[in-house]
Amino acid sequence: MREVRLGDTIDDFCVKCKRIMNHSVVSILGSDPAKVRCRTCYSDHDYRHEQAPPPKVDTRKAALFNEVLAKVQPDAEPAATEPEPAKSKSKKKK
Repeated sequence: MREVRLGDTIDDFCVKCKRIMNHSVVSILGSDPAKVRCRTCYSDHDYRHEQAPPPKVDTRKAALFNEVLAKVQPDAEPAATEPEPAKSKSKKKK
């Protein structure tokens, strides 16, 4: 593979688009891209090597929360860590 230069088009995960999109290299550190600009939404961000950022849900926090709840109310069920599916809105007939 040839060396990356400023302005080259590469694929990377866009934080705004939340997809792997075409990006232009904005800055280089050593021989690797450091910053890239999405060619769809024009947002600048660090080069992510085509990997999505980790999810914001921290399972450690949920486990600690459930542990504290178990100490306060030992007979209660642990809280669900997964979000419930969204309910669809139905229109009422007149």
